[in-house]
Amino acid sequence: MQLHSNDLTDGHPIDPRFAFGKLDDQAPMAFSDNLNPHLAWSGVPAGTRSFVVVCMDPDVPSVADDVNQEGKTLPADMPRVDFCHWAMVDVPAELTELATGSCSDGVTPGGKRQPAGPDGTRQGLNDYTAFMAGNEDMKGQYFGYDGPCPPWNDERLHHYIFTVYALDTDRLELPTPFTGHDVVEAIAGHVLDQASLTGTYTLNRALAGG
Repeated sequence: MQLHSNDLTDGHPIDPRFAFGKLDDQAPMAFSDNLNPHLAWSGVPAGTRSFVVVCMDPDVPSVADDVNQEGKTLPADMPRVDFCHWAMVDVPAELTELATGSCSDGVTPGGKRQPAGPDGTRQGLNDYTAFMAGNEDMKGQYFGYDGPCPPWNDERLHHYIFTVYALDTDRLELPTPFTGHDVVEAIAGHVLDQASLTGTYTLNRALAGG
């Protein structure tokens, strides 16, 4: 399989339009457009019955105590974990393209409860659900796509891996609600092929050159 995007270039920075947060002149960050990027895939293997779309950031600090804290920095070599930004399953086998902004357009405080998406698809909770749990203004269930917003005091450049999986099943067995991490487990043994694109993003002005 091959994965193409009109909005992403593999290995290059992600435009802030596709991020949850962006640099701001008056504050460390501000909400951004939070559009999902265009994705299109080809070279689909025979026997494909559905697709899964997942976006993971493997560079998230494993301990969040110092995240976005004035006077603190997150060392580049501190332990990291996967943070899910998007998990969409049961994408019909005849669909091979997602338009820019078709599944997310803007930041929704408390999370999108019924995110837009192709008919028949299901979208899981992303990891903003846990990250925002202690924020009275933002806590809630974050379904669907919510883009990059890495800590502005992080010394590591973050990578966002968009992957489309071709599966041999038209419906995954998943809990309700499910997370992206549930999806990664559920697709084991069902993947016929896959393709990825990776974009980078930072809100650290030193890394961004700002």
